[in-house]
Amino acid sequence: MLRSEIDAAVQQVLAGGWYILGKQVSAFEEEFASYVGATHAVGVASGTDALSLALKAVGIRSGDEVITVSHTAVATVAGIEQAGAVPVFVDVEPHSLTLNPELLEAAISARTRAIVPVHLYGHPADMEAIMKVAGKHDVAVVEDCAQAHGALYSGKRVGTFGNAAAFSFYPTKNLGAAGDGGMVITSTPEVAQKLKQLRQYGWEKRYISRVRGGNSRLDELQAAVLRVKLKHLDQWNEQRRDLAQFYSKHLAGSGLVLPDRNTGVRHVFHLYVVRSDEREALLRHLQEHGIGAQVHYPEPVHLQPAYRDLGFGPGTLPETEIAAKSVLSLPIYPEMGEAEANLVIQAVKKFGGKCS
Repeated sequence: MLRSEIDAAVQQVLAGGWYILGKQVSAFEEEFASYVGATHAVGVASGTDALSLALKAVGIRSGDEVITVSHTAVATVAGIEQAGAVPVFVDVEPHSLTLNPELLEAAISARTRAIVPVHLYGHPADMEAIMKVAGKHDVAVVEDCAQAHGALYSGKRVGTFGNAAAFSFYPTKNLGAAGDGGMVITSTPEVAQKLKQLRQYGWEKRYISRVRGGNSRLDELQAAVLRVKLKHLDQWNEQRRDLAQFYSKHLAGSGLVLPDRNTGVRHVFHLYVVRSDEREALLRHLQEHGIGAQVHYPEPVHLQPAYRDLGFGPGTLPETEIAAKSVLSLPIYPEMGEAEANLVIQAVKKFGGKCS
């Protein structure tokens, strides 16, 4: 059924002959903004571009400091640097593995202009506490929602707490395109207008640049595919949540540390991440049994070769470094049934007492 819907949507675009910033993109922007609960949505070429353009649109300039976490996809940091800013890392909470708001005050300097909380694995960061600190110091907040489409914090969709939010539609995401794509949402008209300029050469009107911009546009084909898929997102998220519950029920007592959830959040389980002190041995064991387990992420950004010059050496972010050595993502996706999940569970149990 979904394939026929997508095929029809793609054929409609091809027949229309308009491929960039047309009716499909405009419609998807309206539908996604309505879904999330924001006033404006601006389609861009990727999740990384979404983050960098969002930062620029809220006023980040070259040399400004932006606080974020190191336990994240490197795309978060790449987006910050693409905006010309300097990443400053804080550690994560030990249970949710999201930004620890208690550490924000100490990280804020005279150059701090924004905070980028990452809703990692589909689990919302503690936005109430983060917004409180941001408000006290008058710094912007741009949420990284690349892994958390549809997640809730205190009954509101993630992405609606900060000044703006960045989403990725990379094919593996909870809402994935047939290629790359991204979206920035905001409820501030001035930010939305700036975003529309930045994504297309800074144009105020065609061929007249009001500001210096670039080229980062969501195309019509991807928007058409995403419009079809958006209608199924809540159902898919519920299927992920059901699978996560099934995993947690049957892996209790296995020796693994199972995913934890903060109070008042609705986790959408982009990834089902367990922790084990025997992670590498367990990973090899699962792969030998045909289980596609992976590690998200094996090396914190601050310890990767490209980012060692940021000044955060080994031991500076202890919870992050502990997590990187122990996290393991078990397979989870909406089409996965309990029979397939059982294969994973049985393979974990075969590993025996080595998980701890």
